[in-house]
Amino acid sequence: MLYLSRNIYTFNIRKYSQACLLLSAFLAPMPFASAAETDPQLSTYVIEAYGTPPVEKTGALSADVANALDTAFGENLKTQTWGAIQNAAIDTLSRSEDARVAWLISDLMRIVGSVELRSLLADSITQLLGIEFKDGDYWGKTTNHLIAWDIPAPPNYLEYKRNVYTVIEPEWENLFTQGDIDWRHVSWGGVRIDNRSFDETDASCNCIPAADNPITTTAEEATWLEDEDIVFGIEVNGEYRAYPRQIMEVREMINDTLGGRDLGIPYCTLCGSAQAYLTDETPDGVQRPVLRTSGLLIRSNKVMYDVNTFSVFDTFRGQAVNGPLAAKNIKLNQVSVVTTEWGRWKKAYPQTTVLAESLALGRDFDFRTGRDANGPIFPIGDADPRLPVQEDVIGLITASGVPIAFPVAQAMTVLESGKPIAFENIRLVLDAGGVKAIDTQGDNVGSHQSFWFAWSQFHPETKLWPL
Repeated sequence: MLYLSRNIYTFNIRKYSQACLLLSAFLAPMPFASAAETDPQLSTYVIEAYGTPPVEKTGALSADVANALDTAFGENLKTQTWGAIQNAAIDTLSRSEDARVAWLISDLMRIVGSVELRSLLADSITQLLGIEFKDGDYWGKTTNHLIAWDIPAPPNYLEYKRNVYTVIEPEWENLFTQGDIDWRHVSWGGVRIDNRSFDETDASCNCIPAADNPITTTAEEATWLEDEDIVFGIEVNGEYRAYPRQIMEVREMINDTLGGRDLGIPYCTLCGSAQAYLTDETPDGVQRPVLRTSGLLIRSNKVMYDVNTFSVFDTFRGQAVNGPLAAKNIKLNQVSVVTTEWGRWKKAYPQTTVLAESLALGRDFDFRTGRDANGPIFPIGDADPRLPVQEDVIGLITASGVPIAFPVAQAMTVLESGKPIAFENIRLVLDAGGVKAIDTQGDNVGSHQSFWFAWSQFHPETKLWPL
């Protein structure tokens, strides 16, 4: 018999990355499914890439399928011993011809460590979806198909998925609530939740540890940084600070104060994106959000949350999507982040401060040119085909609400030649060896750099410069 516990799955990022890198080459040219209404060729392309989707069922579940879901994914999942009864329930789901239940089978695949159970679940997916597995990437391949085909979730999906995921991390109970979030696309990133209170930078945790009120030094004191090292430069009210990528890849979240303003700065290693949100503009009675890494992903993008209220934020939009802050319609405004080299940033702004080397915890990760070099290592389904998935873009929303992305390399070439780049109220300018956006008055509009697949997933309707 197979026992389910909090230690059900031991994450091995190296082995998992190697498996997923093989898949990423296949994913690179795929279009974004939600653009189907505007792209008449999309359906054909998805079918060519993933095959014909199964016939979808709608409405209530049959009684036997509903009972099987309760048996396999009900409340007892967190304490029960997995055995013949649960295997029989999976068999019932396999024969149901209801593709919706494949989402839960895929979710269970993500957390199980048993080779026997994973094989059983893979056989079930083959029966339900017709997917043949030639390697061990059962979960990744299944999830990519489900996303690309846009298979609907079964009734009570969130409740069942919460039961699955809280086997791994009980505190996710507070995050898995109704809201403006597609829970089908949420997956485990292989790490635990950072649930430490504010200003516990030095407290140990089995998580990716955010840094609050980080130690900084002058540029002259930062002798550990090479001129070619990548930094994320931020300016607020005439005060400048550099956030080295080496540190951000270890911390992934900074809660800081700069220029008299409070900031939350998430960095998603998987989507190559550092953002800076003002966290001191909340209404009266609403405590400053303290942003943390949840340990969850949504289509290979970071899921961040506020540790005070367990409200989840849309990382790219700064919008609270569930929890108490969503009920108050909290949306965080952005400050521009310039991605550049340390040598160029400190030359342009010699008065800059920079995060202290000690915040890197003795580590020197380089996920971009290492683990993530060949594309997303977690499922994203289909991706907008207009650019390679890891093309760097500057993405932002115009005053009229139109999302637009500017390929960084192309924009740099144009700007360095002295030609302007403008769209509606947006103007791109060079800044310390990087690119940022301003409006027609020269004011900050909160631009940041990211991989194309990430920006286009959060903004599937985005325009792409040059138009």
